[in-house]
Amino acid sequence: MNARDTDWDGVRLHVVTGKGGTGKTTVAAALALALAAGGRKVLLVEVEGRQGIAQIFDLPPLPYEERKIAVAPDGGDVYALAIDPEEAMLDYLEMFYGMRRAGRALTKLGIVDFATTIAPGFRDVLVTGKTTEAVRRKDKAGRRVYDAVVLDAPPTGRIVRFLNVTGEVSGLARMGPIKNHADLVKNVVASPETAVHFVTLLEEMPVQETLDGLAELRRAGLPPGGVFTNMVRTSQLPPEAVEAAAAGRFDPAELALGLKAAGLADGAADAATVAAALSEEIVEYARRTELERQERASLDAAGRPRYELPLLPDGIDLAGLYELAESIRTQGAA
Repeated sequence: MNARDTDWDGVRLHVVTGKGGTGKTTVAAALALALAAGGRKVLLVEVEGRQGIAQIFDLPPLPYEERKIAVAPDGGDVYALAIDPEEAMLDYLEMFYGMRRAGRALTKLGIVDFATTIAPGFRDVLVTGKTTEAVRRKDKAGRRVYDAVVLDAPPTGRIVRFLNVTGEVSGLARMGPIKNHADLVKNVVASPETAVHFVTLLEEMPVQETLDGLAELRRAGLPPGGVFTNMVRTSQLPPEAVEAAAAGRFDPAELALGLKAAGLADGAADAATVAAALSEEIVEYARRTELERQERASLDAAGRPRYELPLLPDGIDLAGLYELAESIRTQGAA
């Protein structure tokens, strides 16, 4: 699917997942910047307790409160929230039972940890509930407080269980505040206002995990979004040279002649030695390029919009984050 043919304007909640090591949190942060560009207000949420957002934006650890962390290109603000399950539990007790003070006493007794340990699905309901409340929240004029919310979600292998809150709480409560709370969450998560995006690399394992995740998402009735292919290398060779090397038609002798003619080798023997070493590198590069082409084809067959983000040679810093945000905007993902 052509990525530019997809319009995410109706999406309020962008869930970002991916296999570990694919740059999931980085892509989530860049997406938040891209969505906020032009004067919009976006909330970036993390739920795994790693303080990844603070590290990426070079900030001290984030408290359990929404605070502005960045200004987006062309104006616009990015706010961040690092959700703490214990504090989310206290919010829940206050919201439904008016028991925040009692909840703090329960926390000291360790009951909150006990509850989320014996019923881990309840923990997911708490953190997704806090996120979807931010999506639904309106100001006094009836306008949405945030134009979009970006959720840096758990890895691909756990994403469906994390989002399938109704199924997770069915064994906890079939009626009452917990069930009602889960239904409110589902009304957002399973709606067209939500898109679950996948971050991958052009490698076999993350690509397969992405394809499996998309299939599992569809079976669960949850809304798939786009696929962000991260850390894509720019080709350094002409396509015809790569194709020839991959097919075994690359001639080291011809390369040696070129090196000698260009004055890059000291005599024929030196040219042959350098050409042999370079040839091995070129063939290996060509094979990797061919494998990447096959992985692209597999991802494209899934029928989801796909966006390619470049490998940044200097690593991820704030400048690099804004560069990725611009790439996301240019490709029409925000």
